Amino acid sequence: MIELKSQYNYQEVTSWIEKKGIELYGNRFRISESDHPVVYRLIAYFLRDEQTAFQFGIDLDKGILLSGPVGCGKTSLMNIMKYLTSTEHKFTMKPCRDISFEFISDGYEVIHKYSRGKLHQSDPRIYCFDDLGVENNLKYYGNECNVMAEVLLSRYDIFISKRISTHITTNLSASEIEQHYGIRVRSRLRELVNLVAYDKNTKDKR
Repeated sequence: MIELKSQYNYQEVTSWIEKKGIELYGNRFRISESDHPVVYRLIAYFLRDEQTAFQFGIDLDKGILLSGPVGCGKTSLMNIMKYLTSTEHKFTMKPCRDISFEFISDGYEVIHKYSRGKLHQSDPRIYCFDDLGVENNLKYYGNECNVMAEVLLSRYDIFISKRISTHITTNLSASEIEQHYGIRVRSRLRELVNLVAYDKNTKDKR
């Protein structure tokens, strides 16, 4: 484990995260020692701990792509991070599946909504798109659309123009992301997010 040189005590922050998780999700919530490499990276990012983030190779200007097997705790952990980060970096969790259902109802306006959703005046909202890969290509008046591919490409555009970050959780590998969303999306994600990954053998905690 890398020796951290930080103003924060990461073990204490991890204990706080576990207590918050128990408060939100019940007594079964636990942060195991094997999760520390992931949790510490998220702490460094969301506390904007520049020195430790640099040690981990994390760019604080980018968002987070948290990947790992089904049931490893990605969604729960990102939900808790909303309580850890500062007001200006707060984000909204939005399941990709829900965005797809909205597309069936509202059409292409949904892509615009999540690409340019407003928080203050003309500033786009920071989103965490949860469970990328579970949604399907859907049709609106007979036109098939890969909704999340279009949303992510638009989020990349506002990242470049306004430095507004985007977070993602997914069970998909990089090659699976390319298969689902195309090489262009995979390429843009390299610039848009930092990859933080659970070990592929992490057990289902549910």
